[in-house]
Amino acid sequence: MTCGKRSNLRRTLTIALVVGCILSIINEGDLILHGQTSSGTAVKIGLNFVVPFVVSNLGVLAGTRTAET
Repeated sequence: MTCGKRSNLRRTLTIALVVGCILSIINEGDLILHGQTSSGTAVKIGLNFVVPFVVSNLGVLAGTRTAET
């Protein structure tokens, strides 16, 4: 299980945390600062973290498959 390895998981979670924070500030920062958040905003913020996590895991899988061939 490549994506579940501790080293890969640590890397992909770090990427998701950093990129998710940056995306949340860019995309939802004004709503957060003005206290105008809603449940929809919470979903968008959550997706700001999920998407880079999935993309970075796909990168790990692609790199692993390339290295094996």
